[in-house]
Amino acid sequence: MTATTTGFAGFRPATFAFFSELEDNNDPAWFKPRKALYEAEVLAPFRELIAAVGDAFGRAGLPLAGDPRRGIFRIYRDVRFSPDKRLYKTHAGAVLTRSGGRRDPGVLYIHVAPGESMAAAGLWHPESGLLARLRRAVLADPDGFLSIADRLASAGSPLTSDDKLSRPPRGFEAAKGTPVSDYVGWKSFTTHRMLSDTEMQSPALVDHIVDFARTVLPLLEWGWAAVDDEAPPPLPIRKPARPLPKPDF
Repeated sequence: MTATTTGFAGFRPATFAFFSELEDNNDPAWFKPRKALYEAEVLAPFRELIAAVGDAFGRAGLPLAGDPRRGIFRIYRDVRFSPDKRLYKTHAGAVLTRSGGRRDPGVLYIHVAPGESMAAAGLWHPESGLLARLRRAVLADPDGFLSIADRLASAGSPLTSDDKLSRPPRGFEAAKGTPVSDYVGWKSFTTHRMLSDTEMQSPALVDHIVDFARTVLPLLEWGWAAVDDEAPPPLPIRKPARPLPKPDF
């Protein structure tokens, strides 16, 4: 791992103190007078981190980009349909993608929270069409997929899913009894590496994230291949049934 010379100096202890206090005071009366503190101790260094990581990815030839302004998720929770009416998230998160846009499938995610920070990557709850293509990719090349899973496990970042079917879904019965039988019932394909508060407070965090990105790149490339398979095939060029008339010039 090489030392990184960037504008990111590490998150300060105040970042984690802010979220710890927000956990116990999750209401506008506490947050609003401290919004400037949130912007200074959470948003500002996080934007510096995204910019530094994006630059480091470019130098390393890793096909991921981040937007320091729009790549970070809002701290405000959507409580319209949730029984949990707390208004604020007690963590910060951001994604880097192939295009830099936040909605691209196949992401590298950075999570900042006291004692729970991590880098994660993969495809989390993709839409149904993409999920079907991912399952077909597992079944089409089981050895290739298992090789990716084995390498991630050996690196200490095993492939996981937070939701899965108990048996292969309809149309994937051929997977039954094979080494990938469980995988075709997965609804997500993700991996992560935990990061300590000490690592989060160091400029070397950029290098830790670059190392993680190198490890998970085969998983992302596997997922992107399924994403790109969404494009319809080009229309065939049909020859006319009879010769065209000669041009009149």
